[in-house]
Amino acid sequence: MNESAAASTAVPTDRILEALSDVVDPEIGINIVDLGLVYGISMEGDVAILDMTLTSPACPLTDVIEGQVFAVLDGLVADHTINWVWVPPWSPDKLTESGREQARAIGLRI
Repeated sequence: MNESAAASTAVPTDRILEALSDVVDPEIGINIVDLGLVYGISMEGDVAILDMTLTSPACPLTDVIEGQVFAVLDGLVADHTINWVWVPPWSPDKLTESGREQARAIGLRI
């Protein structure tokens, strides 16, 4: 496939981000987009490359989050890769305004 044909099959990153907003961090109960865990999305043809982090590198539920990501992207993209990024580390300042509202609603002081 030539480069222009590959580019025409790429899914817009905003659609991927929208799908990822259905992935909820199982410990905190806020989606990974509003938590600020998605650092970047790019496409290589029809493969999504996700730069993501976790609230802690030692998160025991990484497999759960990976499984949820797979489920929401299945059928949207041909495949995806998660690049786990630890720099900069996650902190509460990464939350979106919606994420802050959700955190306050569940009793977190953000």
